[in-house]
Amino acid sequence: MAAKQPPPLMKKHSQTDLVSRLKTRKILGVGGEDDDGEVHRSKISQVLGNEIKFAVREPLGLRVWQLVSAVMFSGVAIMALAFPDQLYDTVFDEESASSKTPIRLYGGALLSILLIMWNALYTAEKVIIRWTLLTEACYFAVQFLVTTVSLVESSRIATGAVLLLVSRALFILISIYYYYQVGRRPKKV
Repeated sequence: MAAKQPPPLMKKHSQTDLVSRLKTRKILGVGGEDDDGEVHRSKISQVLGNEIKFAVREPLGLRVWQLVSAVMFSGVAIMALAFPDQLYDTVFDEESASSKTPIRLYGGALLSILLIMWNALYTAEKVIIRWTLLTEACYFAVQFLVTTVSLVESSRIATGAVLLLVSRALFILISIYYYYQVGRRPKKV
């Protein structure tokens, strides 16, 4: 018995057939605009998303502010850990009568925040940048309140403390400004 030969394979020409390709793309849902006005070239880019969509349009001076903040936090953290008496004396114009431990703990807390700030300097993710700016603003607000209460309780006004209060108020405004600028939706072109 002779074995029957299978028919020769017919090459399908649907890849070259424009109508067939357009029908396939329509079924897959690619090639047309989505709700955001983006045109996806493939199903993979549609599912995974477009990297350009997540890119942060950084406000002018954001990275400079992040660098200045990180350097400033570094300086204060090192000073609080290594020279707690001098830090207290600089701010309140008086000798520290209490233990050095609270000031060193303050330096350790600043060091922890500092690690986040240095890492945020190298990221392009909008959420991380915003959380870092919000952390800065909260830290400056708490420091502003604590210093104000301390000055009111002691009924002394030290120039170092007043300068600290003014600078912290300015830093709060700058951090909140960048926080909202990074969170703004980009204008559609």
